[in-house]
Amino acid sequence: MIGKLFVGVIVISALLAGAAIYYQQMYAYYYEVKANAPAAEIRMTTMDGVAEPVLIEGFEGIDADSSPIRFRACFRTPQSMAMMTETYRVYDGATPLVAPGWFGCFDANAIGEALEQGRAVAYLGEENIEYGIDRVIAVMDDGRAFAWNQINKCGAVVFNGEPAPEGCPAQPAAAPKE
Repeated sequence: MIGKLFVGVIVISALLAGAAIYYQQMYAYYYEVKANAPAAEIRMTTMDGVAEPVLIEGFEGIDADSSPIRFRACFRTPQSMAMMTETYRVYDGATPLVAPGWFGCFDANAIGEALEQGRAVAYLGEENIEYGIDRVIAVMDDGRAFAWNQINKCGAVVFNGEPAPEGCPAQPAAAPKE
């Protein structure tokens, strides 16, 4: 009898822990990015290396303070892909990151498929928006667009504890420990 009670406590504890972890990963840390917030200003890097605001409409976005790669956004742009490709830097190696299921406008698999099939083009939004993190903007041929933050080549090395490779910006100084 005590064994059954003990196993029951373990099973219930495991279920509660699993539910808590699921909630934290899918809901707890995310917040809506309002269309008039600074994070909602979508910027793209020109061929000259200048990140400038672009025309957008219908912005929906989410972000979280717990990680620099949790930013996701959906919007539309009236600019043509031909004009954008001549004006802004194309981003090689764009990999859309999966968004929580409740943020329905952002489907990483569909965006990735569109990039592979040439129905979308990925552009550099802002390089090192945070050290080692680039903002990537993917624009579909129908004007729908998506943004996410992605670890760049410098961040991939530095975040593994190795020194920054040549050509990477200097790492920001670590915050003093209190």
